[in-house]
Amino acid sequence: MDVELENRDPPVEVETVGNEVAPSEPSEVNQDEYAYLDATGFTSERFKIEIKNLPKYYGISELKKLLNKKLNLATSKIKIMDRGCPFIFVCFRGEPERQNAIKAVNGYSWKGKTLTAVEAKPSPDPLVKRRREAERDPMEVIKKRKTVEESVTSLAYLSYDDQIKQKQSEMQNILVKFSDEVWKNCPNLRPYVEAQRKEYEGMICPLEEIRRSPKIDGYRNKCEFSIGKNSQGEVTIGFRMGAYCKGVVEVEGIANLKHISDKMKGSVQLFEEFVRASKYEPYSAELYTGHFRLLTVRTSSATGQVMVIVGFHPQQLTANELKDLKSSIVDCLTSEKAKQIGISSVYFEPMEKKTSGSEERPMEHLSGDTHIVEEIHGLKFRISPKAFFQINTPGTEVLYQSAIDMASTDDKTTILDICCGTGTIGLCFARHCKQVFGVEIIDQAIEDAKHNAELNDVKNCNFFAGNADDLIMSLVRKANVQEGEKLVAIVDPPRAGLHVRSITQLRNARGLNRLIYVSCSPKSALKNWFDLVRPASKTLRGSPFVAKKAIAVDLFPHTPHTELMILFEREPDTDAEGAVTTVDN
Repeated sequence: MDVELENRDPPVEVETVGNEVAPSEPSEVNQDEYAYLDATGFTSERFKIEIKNLPKYYGISELKKLLNKKLNLATSKIKIMDRGCPFIFVCFRGEPERQNAIKAVNGYSWKGKTLTAVEAKPSPDPLVKRRREAERDPMEVIKKRKTVEESVTSLAYLSYDDQIKQKQSEMQNILVKFSDEVWKNCPNLRPYVEAQRKEYEGMICPLEEIRRSPKIDGYRNKCEFSIGKNSQGEVTIGFRMGAYCKGVVEVEGIANLKHISDKMKGSVQLFEEFVRASKYEPYSAELYTGHFRLLTVRTSSATGQVMVIVGFHPQQLTANELKDLKSSIVDCLTSEKAKQIGISSVYFEPMEKKTSGSEERPMEHLSGDTHIVEEIHGLKFRISPKAFFQINTPGTEVLYQSAIDMASTDDKTTILDICCGTGTIGLCFARHCKQVFGVEIIDQAIEDAKHNAELNDVKNCNFFAGNADDLIMSLVRKANVQEGEKLVAIVDPPRAGLHVRSITQLRNARGLNRLIYVSCSPKSALKNWFDLVRPASKTLRGSPFVAKKAIAVDLFPHTPHTELMILFEREPDTDAEGAVTTVDN
């Protein structure tokens, strides 16, 4: 079963959720918006339902469990709409499965809502639809088209001072919205929320002045570039100008983008020349033909190293043809010009269309270093091709120092680093606390974290591979916090936030009285924040947390994005006689 979260091409900065469709005749440009329904593998779009009246807050894992386990439905694809949207679309393999789903879902009560389900029409191919619109009114389509600078760096037209003012205001609006959610859904907290609002301009806690990025231009240390054709039909490596669901397939170049470094631009230009001279075409999101799909570039400001990962669809190429291609890629990316740029590591990533249940094929190291090395707070960090690492290294130093200051740690403090990645936050905290326990679901990231601890001779950090949902309680027990000691959690989850099970464990963790939540998508984190502060229940047995302080850090100059940290502190449990109690695990 697929969950549709992105369009056909690998995710890049300007893409959004889209419909996955295919034409019926790969060799031709289609004019029938529904021709793709006859293509093998896409018939499930015929058997689609719309589920309505969904609750405001739910997780995708919860939804999948409801549909596929509790209701025993054989879904083939779930099409997620915007967060908080009261409806979704679900596809099935055939008409019997669709009718069974409608019967099972209609009238089902879930999270206080009674669900309804109806048949839904197939989606038209958005690219064909856009072509037809262009034929009817060419000027309207041209008028709507944005430049790559407007799409990717939408705030670049502002001075940096004005960007900071706008982001500070946006963070304040988010905290006002958070306070509104708490006031509306927690009647017992209304007096407290009203008092906080009066003191902090409508916010639930004070918001300090936004921390600026030390580097404003050329700060990105990683970018994923699409390989395609621009509006003039020229082979281009850059960013897709929109989502396939909006009928956009053009890729435009990056020469004028302020947030991309010269090393990155040089790497892109070098490989763009290679692709233009190659006998292999860029991959077509419309026709499913062609080969070159993605170019990922990672750089290190500390060492000057550049890692290049070539994403390529092998189609029906033979082993010998692939061998020759890889050899030519190595020749290009180890040339004298490549050495001048600083390219020191070359990988090859097969990128075939994923099918249900398929596993990702591993990257192949072609040449040079297997990793690059970056530095934060004087510590060295090994970075693997797929490892998560904050994209603005100087800004990350500001972010982590702000978190360290906010945590108020000492030599009696244990840090729980939830979603620790390659261990960067935990290792930066190590010199300021007694010990660190980190957990991350990606095995390779934990291998890197352990290596980074050894590389920096850090002895008080332990990293564990696994799902935070399952490991938080065991790490709390392992911490074995004694009287007079402190346990502090640092939560730095993916963009979508933590699963509700992880939040439940944090709420129920005995001795955990301080938590710092770091979010790269504050709007997505609202549900997690609300679950931390809402009153205790049968599930959330621990006392609620209270938002005490917020700090924004600008890791993304020239774009609307901002990191936001909130310090939450536990309200003490009290029994009938006023004695402080704790929650047993």
